[in-house]
Amino acid sequence: MKNSPIQLASWETEVVASKLISQAARALARLSDARLKDLGLAIGQLPVFVALKDGAQLSQKELARIAGVEQPSMAQLLARMERDGLIHREPDPADGRSSLISLSDSATALQAPAREILFQGNREALAGFEQAEIDQLVSLLGRVIANVASSEAG
Repeated sequence: MKNSPIQLASWETEVVASKLISQAARALARLSDARLKDLGLAIGQLPVFVALKDGAQLSQKELARIAGVEQPSMAQLLARMERDGLIHREPDPADGRSSLISLSDSATALQAPAREILFQGNREALAGFEQAEIDQLVSLLGRVIANVASSEAG
């Protein structure tokens, strides 16, 4: 780990790798959350924004599955988003007990500035990296995520 402020014994690297991944994720989330706040958004809303882009309509159950959260958590998030005028609900014609959720016009208008905020944070986080290093990092993190998903399923 040349040029790293963290000095590790070789046996520590596996343990510390997950800690560093977690720290990086939390730091990026805090940065993004602080910047998105100016738009009236929060990082936790992004899975809903992404799932409902391009005029999609989905149920709360589908959104919870996509976001990887429990139904009660998604219900609370959607209630706040509805209160803030970011989503609309309409009855699901295929299931009268459920509603379909879509982004409001004001939320749709926030997608481009929110995306730019996230891209700016990525550029700052990866400053000084060569493209090959970025590609390798993305590949390695993808493998970590796949390993964790495999462990959760087993």
